[in-house]
This record gives sequence, C-alpha cells and structure tokens, in this order.
Amino acid sequence: MNDSSDLRLTRIPLNHGAGNMPALGFGTLIPDPAVTITATRDALEAGFRHFDCAERYGNEREVGRALQAGLAVGGVAREDIFVTTKLWNSNHRPERVEPAFEASLERLGLNYLDLYLIHTPFAFQPGDEQDPRDQNGNVLYDHDVTLLDTWKAMESLVDHGKCRAIGLSDITLDTITPLYKSARIKPAVVQVEAHPYLPETELLEFCKERGIVFLAFAPLGHGMKPGLLEDRVISAIAARVGKTPAQVLLAWAVQRGTAVLTTPRSADRARENFDISRLPQDALDEINRIQIRQRLNAVVNTGVPGFIPQAT
Repeated sequence: MNDSSDLRLTRIPLNHGAGNMPALGFGTLIPDPAVTITATRDALEAGFRHFDCAERYGNEREVGRALQAGLAVGGVAREDIFVTTKLWNSNHRPERVEPAFEASLERLGLNYLDLYLIHTPFAFQPGDEQDPRDQNGNVLYDHDVTLLDTWKAMESLVDHGKCRAIGLSDITLDTITPLYKSARIKPAVVQVEAHPYLPETELLEFCKERGIVFLAFAPLGHGMKPGLLEDRVISAIAARVGKTPAQVLLAWAVQRGTAVLTTPRSADRARENFDISRLPQDALDEINRIQIRQRLNAVVNTGVPGFIPQAT
C-alpha cells in the first residue's frame, strides 16, 4: 500500500499491473436518480476519485452523467478517476457477460473500466428480470453455470483491453479459494461488508497474502441505529482525536490496509467523509478489541443484496 502521509490520498496497487485504486471510494447505491447526480458531483468536488457502481443499482447513466460533467469542468482527467461496475446475477452465463459489460460501459459513457466485479457468486435465472422469483417468492437460481464459467468470460474482458482489472463481490473465503486456484487472471479486488463489528480478518489476510485489494462496504454501519456511529469506543476516540465517528471508522479501515466505500448524499457529508486523518496506534488497538459481531447484509448467503430496495 502507498504509505502516504495524507491518508486521504492513499492508493493501493492492483495485481497484474492494472494500476492502483484510491483507498477512499464513493459508493453509488442511491435509489433517487436526481440525488445520484448531485451526490456523485459533490463527491468528485470533495476529492473522491474512486467511484463504485453496479448494473443492479439502476443508476449507471446518472453516475456517468455526473462524472462526465465533472471531467468537462477541467482539472480532473479520466485517468485520475477509478470507476468500477458490476455484473449482475442474471448475466452469469458466459455468453451474457460481454454484452452486460458493454451495456454498463455505454450507460456510464466511458470507453474503458478500471474494474469489473461479479456482483455476487450466485447465478440467477438468465434474462432481463433482475430479481427472478417463482410463484412462492423464492429466487430462481441458475444451476447450469459455475462461478468459474463466469470468471473465464470475465478474463476475456481483460484480454480485450476494455477492462483493466476484474474481481469479486459479496463472497466468502470458502467460495473464493477454489476460484483463485483455478483462475488464469487472479482476482484483483474482493468487495465485502466489513467494519469493526464484522472485521473479516481471515478474508483480509487471504487477500493481503495474495496481493488482492480488500474493499469494504458499509464501513459506517449503513445507517443502522444503534450502530457503529453510536458505539461508545468509536465515539470516545472521535472526541479524543477531534474527528467525527464516521471519520474514525473510515481512517481505521484505510489504516488496516483496506479500501473503503462510503455513500455521502450531501456536499457537507462528502467533505466530512473525505477529510480523514491517521489515528494513533492505541486508538486502532481499541477498535480492534471491539467484541460485537454483526452482519448487516445477508447477501453472501442468498445473492440478494439487502441494501437495494426490492421492487414491489
């Protein structure tokens, strides 16, 4: 990891020569299209250079519009920003991977992606329905395609040059281990829920040993109350170092060697979340001793992302 004295500017190298990822990332899971545009623009202005998108979020076009407007203003080049999007579960069949990738690229208004992730390791019934269910409301899974089949199609995207790196999201250590062994192009990034209540220590060590970037989502507890932002240990450290609980949580994530995604929806919050500083070692140790264990999103068990509002 680039040990910059300014924690905000930390960048983490990607394997197989795919450049590096800004540790502080802006997550674009925002249901409202207008807010997506303003929040993405505000994040860019606050200093964020890493933007995490997904086909499933339904707002790639709005994110792309905001990024294009920001780049047009000047001072920020396409090479300065790192853009990720994700292959949704209904597109796991190998013949559906490249068309899904190209569609995302078109919606974002870009001619290449820095990173493309398999959104979850679960394959859903292929088709245009993103959340296929049977008459009883059960997810319709596709049992005729393996994760390795999908991964091989992802590798072809890198071969063709429009995607600089590929990786996995919402995955467990047990699932990634066999894929890693079989993959021709090794995963560059693994994106999972991680925070002091779910540190994912074993998976983090696996990633560090293999040069895989560990990218944490829900680092602030996704607004759950009472939660991380109200935690007495976090609050006490924040008061002691003159930072907000959110800034403490984000600094902890970066200092433990992970990249991190946060989704501020206002300009003030974007500036706050970007303005992190190094924590002293005793503060890091206190956070690491927190005993509470809580997973906020059950997506790793079902492939259904709990933070995305379900269509009614």
